Amino acid sequence: KLIICPNGEDKAKDSDYISIYLAMGDTSSMPANWEVNAVFSIFLYNQIHDNYLYSLGITRRFLGVKPQWGFSKFISKKFLTDPSNGYLVDDNCVFGAEVSVVKKEAFAIECLSLKNFEIPYKRDWKIPNFSKLGEFWKSEEFSAGGHKWAVKLYPKGTGDASGRHVSVYLYYYGSNTGTPSERVHTRRTIRIKNQLYDLHHKYTNTAWYVGSSDNWGRDAFMEIATITDPKKGFIVNDSCLLEVEISVKAVVQVSPLPIKK
Repeated sequence: KLIICPNGEDKAKDSDYISIYLAMGDTSSMPANWEVNAVFSIFLYNQIHDNYLYSLGITRRFLGVKPQWGFSKFISKKFLTDPSNGYLVDDNCVFGAEVSVVKKEAFAIECLSLKNFEIPYKRDWKIPNFSKLGEFWKSEEFSAGGHKWAVKLYPKGTGDASGRHVSVYLYYYGSNTGTPSERVHTRRTIRIKNQLYDLHHKYTNTAWYVGSSDNWGRDAFMEIATITDPKKGFIVNDSCLLEVEISVKAVVQVSPLPIKK
């Protein structure tokens, strides 16, 4: 958008001139550290001679701390208001701008923190009334390694495993401090414990969680026929024992790059 100051931006210095600036419009949807590089010219239409008074194209960087650029002395008021010059006709003048965006980007820095938790975090649940569970069972949110997690179990499976396998997932809900941790590297184990024998069913994997609400698990975690067989020992008195084991190995935090004023 154009901002026109008919009495100059600085009345003490520019009162004899028209000041005009090109400014960013609505930036509410842009990140706090937005940046736009643009080449622009500002022009004033001559309504008598059908030509333009214009500034040469200049390149400027528009930022949150500097959202506008222009000219404090674009044209003198005396020259503009002289009817013979053709810029002010019937008390109307026509300003315009030509803008070419070079690039629009937001910078960020990433900080990698390596963790050394020799003893992994373990959490156990006893899930009662397993045969009466609905579509899924979900744990309460819990903390491990400075981050928030939850477990979700589908007793009848989900996706391609529906009707054949139990599906289990570990969800990531961000750091305890609210820091925008974009990636968390973990070693995690999901285990359904055998209550009769030392033959637990587990799956272990090491990988990254990317962003809050990311999840990892297995659609086909365990065959329904196996977990529901009373001779196998995974369900006793209609109760299942579920355990997760989490080791946070590294955290990458992303934060805006400070903008120099």
